[in-house]
Amino acid sequence: MSTILHIDASIRAANNPNPNHNSISKNIAHHFIQSWKKQFAIDEYIYRDVGMNPPPFITQEWMGAAFTPEQKRSAEQQQILGLSDQLIAEIVAAELIIISSPMYNYGMPAQLKAWFDQIARVNKTFDFDLSRGDFPLQPTLSGKTLVIISSSGEFGFEKGGIREQMSHLVPHLHTVSKYLGVDKIYEIASEYQEFADDRHRQSVEHAYAKAEQLAIALSHELNHLNEPKAVAIP
Repeated sequence: MSTILHIDASIRAANNPNPNHNSISKNIAHHFIQSWKKQFAIDEYIYRDVGMNPPPFITQEWMGAAFTPEQKRSAEQQQILGLSDQLIAEIVAAELIIISSPMYNYGMPAQLKAWFDQIARVNKTFDFDLSRGDFPLQPTLSGKTLVIISSSGEFGFEKGGIREQMSHLVPHLHTVSKYLGVDKIYEIASEYQEFADDRHRQSVEHAYAKAEQLAIALSHELNHLNEPKAVAIP
């Protein structure tokens, strides 16, 4: 069994009348999925385009409902948390999570941040215990793999790069990935979009190639892990 949760965050469609406006991150992510399908079927594929269909921002009422004990919530509070409950259930079900996102103003799109705010829930994706001292928050999920597919107009956002200190997309995703139960992270990046030169074309080609290679490797790894184990009968 393989369950994949795929989150796209670009506000652009994958295919537009003007191909120059196609979302790079979405197309690389979709190439990853198609490369996986050439190796193994996906038993459950959960897809959300939060860029085109963003979840609502959390509100004071949402916060009040989230911190009210479940058995004491009103019908209205249960309704307020309905989407959050559904999004969390999708994370719980997934073994592999793919997040594709452009870098907007050096960080994640507001739509993707809204999705994270909906799934960061006390007693759902983390618990809180002051007896732990200065680190009272602890994730409640584990064992998942995350693939981050990013695109940016500039370049050099990697560790040691000339814009490392300006990178607030991938580092932010690393930090909040604990709420997803992520133990292992892979990164695929496309850069130089604003330059529209050979460096950009090479970067996109490399990202597509890496997406294909990683999809093949992870599909074999995940399906082998899920193979039924033989039981010796004495």
